[in-house]
Amino acid sequence: MRVITTAKGFSDALEAERAVGRRVGLVPTMGALHAGHRSLVARAADECDVVAVTVFVNPLQFDAAEDLATYPRDLDGDVAQAGSAGAAIVFAPPVQEMYPGFPAPVATSVHVDAVGDVLEGASRPGHFDGVATVVAKLCSLAGRGRVYFGEKDFQQLAVVRRMVADLSLPVEIVACPTVREHDGLALSSRNVRLSADGRRAAVALHRALIAGLGALDAGERDPARVGAFMTEVLTTADGVVPDYAVAVDAATLAPPPRLGGEVRLLVAATVGDVRLIDNTGLVLERAETPVGVQG
Repeated sequence: MRVITTAKGFSDALEAERAVGRRVGLVPTMGALHAGHRSLVARAADECDVVAVTVFVNPLQFDAAEDLATYPRDLDGDVAQAGSAGAAIVFAPPVQEMYPGFPAPVATSVHVDAVGDVLEGASRPGHFDGVATVVAKLCSLAGRGRVYFGEKDFQQLAVVRRMVADLSLPVEIVACPTVREHDGLALSSRNVRLSADGRRAAVALHRALIAGLGALDAGERDPARVGAFMTEVLTTADGVVPDYAVAVDAATLAPPPRLGGEVRLLVAATVGDVRLIDNTGLVLERAETPVGVQG
């Protein structure tokens, strides 16, 4: 296991691996690694010759200084977990290495229209600019290879896919399934901040998604009505304050007039003082295009 802290050292290390014919896999993280992250590293290790994990708490993704200050950090633990899952390199740069001059404003950033402006983008303005900017930098440093993201942060995945396509970055984005606790709660670094009561309440997000799937299975195709079923689960759960519960087209993250094709259900809520998100997807038959009636 190699721990690298400089951008040049990281770039040179991966270029040296490719020079001898090895396929590179990259797993970007903000640390606080858990079983969900390990599943990404293990998938990358199965498909690539060398896996690099990045551990960088990206300040551009935070809209509150206290959230940045309290974000869990345990580099030694992260290195151990990454290595046990199959990583060979951990890139853990200081903030100044990624953003020279910080905390002065970053002069160049990346903004992804449409998919980055709704849902989490609306609730947390600027968040996805921070995501797109740091992922663009990490992909540029890492170079050609595969980059692994979890579907748990589905909107982030959509933003990154669009950014990579629009900027013609030489990487392949690989989406990996959400890893869940025994009761359905999606694994997240934020879960450690939940109280015992909050942990019990948090499963309402998963139950809301199950309600949405049930409505779709029963034939409901109106996105507003599917969203209402999910919202009801959240609003009736003690200690849960809903933000949104939507049924959208998976590619655009916009609700179509009638659900069909690849659909994504997304929910967000605050439990105690912890904001949580979750999602699930399915593929329906394509919605029929209404035929106009001639008079």
